[in-house]
Formats: sequence, structure tokens, C-alpha cells
Amino acid sequence: MAVTAAAVKELRDRSGAGMMDAKKALSETDGDIEAAIDLLRAKGLATAAKKSSRTAAEGLVGVAVSGTKGTAVEVNSQTDFVAKNAQFQEFVGKVTGIALEMAANDVDPILAAEYANGETVQEKLTSNIATIGENQLIRRARSLSVNSGRVVAYVHNVAAPGMGGIGVLVALESEADAGALDMLGKQLAMHIAAAFPLALDATGLDQETLEREAAIAREKAAESGKPTDIVEKMVDGAVKKFAKENALLSQMFVMDNKTTIADVVANAGKAAGKAIKLTDYVRFQLGEGIEKEVGDFAAEVAAAVAG
Repeated sequence: MAVTAAAVKELRDRSGAGMMDAKKALSETDGDIEAAIDLLRAKGLATAAKKSSRTAAEGLVGVAVSGTKGTAVEVNSQTDFVAKNAQFQEFVGKVTGIALEMAANDVDPILAAEYANGETVQEKLTSNIATIGENQLIRRARSLSVNSGRVVAYVHNVAAPGMGGIGVLVALESEADAGALDMLGKQLAMHIAAAFPLALDATGLDQETLEREAAIAREKAAESGKPTDIVEKMVDGAVKKFAKENALLSQMFVMDNKTTIADVVANAGKAAGKAIKLTDYVRFQLGEGIEKEVGDFAAEVAAAVAG
């Protein structure tokens, strides 16, 4: 019997199992969802899925580079204790390497890839959840590449080689010496880790973010009691200032606070005797955007005692 996408989705929703596990269970039970749920429970995969309801906002960001390409991957866990676990760190390192080979920009292809000995990444992840006893997930992945030049990686708050709390990639397109590009890339990556740019340049800034800044500036300017045309000029100036401060190329370099990143790159190109172009970057900060649950320990104990 053919396994439909709808059946896989229903089984995943009901059991919490991974896509490949759900598909395999349905194949083994001829599409019978109830039997597939029993099969997943028997294999311990539904038990692992129970843990998937718990917020996973800790973990590690892994980065890996190979000359003209690089990849960053965020793998989450529920507690920072697990991030120090050797088994978890080995998984993050292996998955980051797999993502680099695939030039992955999405999680699903990574999950479906082979981890080792015929076992998929999803299957290994499910096994880790069961053995470590905490929810874990591969949250996001992003890859960069250049035709000629270097992709340089940097990790802040290092937990193990190539992984930590913040992972940065910098893509430099150039015919300049690799050593010079690596040095520049490291400086730029450290700036990005500290300055948290929102886009490469002003044109890449999210329109919704700019509109929100404009609304805030308009509300402040309106309190001045100035005429509408003056208020709009004040709003326009505030938005332009926000864009300048949050677009990477127009930010002031954190190491001297007086040179724009665009000029830092241009000056490095002049020194190297070859033009250098900063084409893109990635900045992954662990748990960024995840709303963490704040537990009431006393209530949890009371609930446990009550059964």
C-alpha cells in the first residue's frame, strides 16, 4: 500500500515522531495509523516524541568551513547541561559536517541524510532524545559560498571546537591571498558577533522592522508639537539612522568605532592589492527568537507528589 503525505503528517501530528520514522512505520503497517502508533511506541519513538513538547532553547551553534564554502547549524536542547554532553557535541559536529557537504539551507534534507551505518540523522536524533532524556532538535541551517576567495567562521563562547553560543560566517569574494582574507574575515566575524547587524546593507532590512521604527519615531516626534511636514522629516531621519546603524556595511567597526565596515573591506583590498567584496554573512545566536518557558519549581514538585 502506498504511503500518502497526508497519512505521514497525521501520524507525525499524533505521535510526534520524525518524518522518516513515521513513513517507515506506515510502510510496515500497510498504512494503518493506529498500528503505526503502536509500532512507534514499541520502538520507544513515541516516548521520545513526548519530550518534544518541552521547549528546547539551549544547545549549540556549530560552524564548519572548507575554503570557498561554509555552513552554520543550530542544534537545540532543553538545558545547557546537555550542551556540555560529549554525545550531544559529537552529534552537533557530525551534523554540521553533513550540512557543509550538502550546502544545506534547510533542516529537512539534513534530517533525511545518512548519519552513519545506514542510520539517518533523524533516527540518530530520536535515539539521542531517548538516551539523553531531553528534547533536542535541529532548528536551522544556512550555507554560504563564493566563486573565489574564502568563507571564514568564528565562534563566540566556545564550548568545543567549531561550536558555541554564537556562530558567524563571512563570505569574501576576492583573488587576494587566503591569509589576508582569513585575517579580515576573522575581524569582520568578531564585529558581526558583537554588533548584531540585521542585514548586509539597507536594502536588505526587513520592511516590517522599518515600518515599526517609523511608527515609534512618529509617535515621539508628534509629542514635539511640530508641524506635520517637520514630523515626517524627523521620522525619515530616524529611519535612515536606524538603517545605517543596523546594516552591516554602514556600521562603525567595533575595533575603532570610526571606520565603516564598507571602508574596512575596501582598505583591506587596497592593502592586499586585490579587490575584496563582502558578499554575505550568517550570524546564528543560540536560542534567538525562542520564547523560553519559565517553570514554577514548587508547582512542579506539588504536581509530582499529587501523582
